[in-house]
Amino acid sequence: MTRHDGGTWSIAAIKPAGKPSVWALPKGHIDDGEQPADAAAREVREETGLEVDLIDQLGSTRYVYTWEGERTFKVVAFFLFRATGGEIGVLEPEYAHEVADTCWIELDTAASDLTYSGEREIVARARERLSR
Repeated sequence: MTRHDGGTWSIAAIKPAGKPSVWALPKGHIDDGEQPADAAAREVREETGLEVDLIDQLGSTRYVYTWEGERTFKVVAFFLFRATGGEIGVLEPEYAHEVADTCWIELDTAASDLTYSGEREIVARARERLSR
């Protein structure tokens, strides 16, 4: 999700609970019957406190992680949203335990601020899309 403030584009980033050195883009799971873009907008609201409107799909990242000794292959679809309401960091109580911190990061520096390389590539796509 993005905002344009004073001539600068920014993205909302989160520090997931239990990961003190990680800054990431909001993401999560798709509920049964939910479309990917709708799930992404819901996850943004739950993890950042922001209401958003869809601009475009940015692509996907793929990675493997291990949880309780089992390797899992995951594909995450990312979307470009514009923030339309809410307040960053003001989370509903049932989701507040998932996120340690939230902030706006200038789009021009986000590639160096985000932890995961796949998300840095997504940010580069967002910059390209917004510069058109």
